[in-house]
Amino acid sequence: MSIRLRLVLSYIAMLLVPLVLSVLAVILISVATFGNLKSVFQVDFSQGNPIKRVVDQELENVAYMKAKTDTEPEVFLDPVFVKDLEERFHKINMGIIIRKDKEITYVSPYIKQGEAEDTSKLPSFGTSKGEFQRNHGSLWITRQQDFLFSDQSKGSVFVFLDGGPFQKYLHQFSKSVIVTFILILVLTNGVLTYFVSRSIIRPLRALKRAAEEIKEGNLDFEIVPHSDDEIGELSTAFEEMRRKLKKSVEVQLQYEENRKELISNISHDLKTPVTAIKGYVEGIMDGVSNSPDKLDRYIRTIYNKAADMDRLIDELFLFSKLDLGKVPFQFEKVDLGQYVLDCAQELQFDMEKKGVQFALTELPKSPLYVTADRDKLRRVLLNIIENAIKYSEEGKCHITLTLREIDGNAVIQIKDRGQGISEESLPHIFDRFYRADPSRNTATGGSGLGLAIAKQIMEEHGGRISASSIIGRGTTVYMALPLSQQGESEE
Repeated sequence: MSIRLRLVLSYIAMLLVPLVLSVLAVILISVATFGNLKSVFQVDFSQGNPIKRVVDQELENVAYMKAKTDTEPEVFLDPVFVKDLEERFHKINMGIIIRKDKEITYVSPYIKQGEAEDTSKLPSFGTSKGEFQRNHGSLWITRQQDFLFSDQSKGSVFVFLDGGPFQKYLHQFSKSVIVTFILILVLTNGVLTYFVSRSIIRPLRALKRAAEEIKEGNLDFEIVPHSDDEIGELSTAFEEMRRKLKKSVEVQLQYEENRKELISNISHDLKTPVTAIKGYVEGIMDGVSNSPDKLDRYIRTIYNKAADMDRLIDELFLFSKLDLGKVPFQFEKVDLGQYVLDCAQELQFDMEKKGVQFALTELPKSPLYVTADRDKLRRVLLNIIENAIKYSEEGKCHITLTLREIDGNAVIQIKDRGQGISEESLPHIFDRFYRADPSRNTATGGSGLGLAIAKQIMEEHGGRISASSIIGRGTTVYMALPLSQQGESEE
């Protein structure tokens, strides 16, 4: 439930709950006043409807009184008749006042003298409209019957209720109801406000605690949303932020670990040729190379080791620049089929000198245009081919190169018949400094960065590189480059 809906419902509850409780309070106050609940809601109908009985009796008395005013108006000055009329109305808790002109000739005995004598407060002759009227004080006029005496003086008979006790009760009752309503309103609003604010403040406190934990570096403090409202959504977003921050820190730590590993590998890979160079130089200085052939072999070995160091430094420099995104690429539209053919022809002579059987077995019939950097793409081809030669037996190295169009991509396939790569090692061959067979490193050389550099260059081209291998049967490397839309349209 959203906070907005919760607030709306709490507002409605703040209106309805006090109203309902106030009604119940009125009932309880009435019970306390009348003595029991039956007297509040029920009327004793064992002798008929008492309200109807009172109304009928009043109508009967009023009809009797009206008949007398029409036929014998002078009887209203007769004490015997007036007393009889008084008793008739007194049975239904009513009284009468008789006025002749402006003089009050009779007042029910239980009416206060001051209220009866103030005739200016009584309705004037001929003003009765049959409405319920209130006189000064506590008198409630229910009927006013006007008539003329025999001497043509004006006469009026007023039928009234004494509202004094009712007003007193009503005042006390109203006071109790108002006080009770205020208490109910304060209590209800307080309780509802407490629960609504609690449902909002508790998750906010949890978020505050989580923020403090993160500030202290504890990224394992999980935030569990307890609701589906806006604060729940905020908690979910906060938890997602914590996870991403934790992942970012873990990546940073991994990057730092990789950096340390890189330094360690660089130190190791540089130390190996340096140690060899020092050994051969010491041999020359000690006179071990006492013949021209031996001296020539020592010097060539030193040169080769220095060349290996130079190549390793170049690859480390290139890899670090690729990793930082600081290598400039000169992208252009290239017909990949013609480009691969040219590279194969250039490599053919070098492969034959090394005893490698190299063949370009398949090219597409139509041009395949891609956007590529010619020099960087050549570096990828050379790294993969050199890696294939390195891990093949001398004199038995067979490498085939093909180019096909597959699903809108130009795919270069380089296949060898070397020793192959195990299933466990295959997913890692494009990681830096990874060697599927570390024991062969001394004999084969290499930095372990060739395939990692190839992967980064392919990713910069928007392409991808992968491999498949079978132990004892060789390895196939696939390089996929997206076809250039511009090239296709021009074609």
